[in-house]
Amino acid sequence: MEIRHVGGNIGAELIGVDLARDTSATVIREIRAAMLEHLVIFVRDQNLAPADYLAFAKRIGTPIEYPFVPGIEGFPVITPVIKLPHHKVAFGGNWHTDTTYLPEPPMATMLLAQELPVVGGDTMFANQYLAYETLSDGMKSLLSGLRGVSRSDKAEASRTREDRVGESGPKRDVRVADHPAVRTHPETGQKSLYVNFAHTTHFLGMTEEESLPLLRYLWAHQIRPEFTCRFTWSPGALALWDNRCTLHHAINDYQGQTRIMHRITLSGDVPV
Repeated sequence: MEIRHVGGNIGAELIGVDLARDTSATVIREIRAAMLEHLVIFVRDQNLAPADYLAFAKRIGTPIEYPFVPGIEGFPVITPVIKLPHHKVAFGGNWHTDTTYLPEPPMATMLLAQELPVVGGDTMFANQYLAYETLSDGMKSLLSGLRGVSRSDKAEASRTREDRVGESGPKRDVRVADHPAVRTHPETGQKSLYVNFAHTTHFLGMTEEESLPLLRYLWAHQIRPEFTCRFTWSPGALALWDNRCTLHHAINDYQGQTRIMHRITLSGDVPV
């Protein structure tokens, strides 16, 4: 298995692996190690039926259901991420970490390309280890005592899933959780910035108005170009990213076209 860097500080493509067949413990260890090192990994040209996709996901972690959109038929943990020609917004179309409004946000997320636009529909990723490491000592000290409050109904997030939720039935209950603004990765021991534009509304114990100036600074800082990579999808391509230390953004630049992806999220733990 060959590993090729995608960006200078995040992202790698794995070459020479068949995720439907190469399921030995050794290969799975190498894949997880690559994810931990590069934060997001990509594997192209995978012919994965839903059962194969789910089987691979179970080798990496424990799949869980997404709370707002039902899974595909027969596979409740495989969420269809769909943008049709008449849709105006893209699901996940802003910088975010998945479902931080849950008490135990996902450890990782994987996305498998099903149908793609002729051009456009790339996804960007940002390294939150670097986002934290490049803060001043004063800012690190300030953030060490803060907890960010995330809400599932924050407009920046709910707006990007309007089409999907509207087509799949009534809206679910609002989810709210608070987590450290800086979390320590349970496997690597590294610290990462853990707020995000889509879900973080304010800091615990502060009003939204008081929190906003600091949050705006952090939201801009954590997506500096040198922290990011950009992936251009191809049929059968799979991305697997560490949701504990990355942000991602689905770019909405393919109006009038169709983009269908299958997403699986993997159970995580309580951020500390």
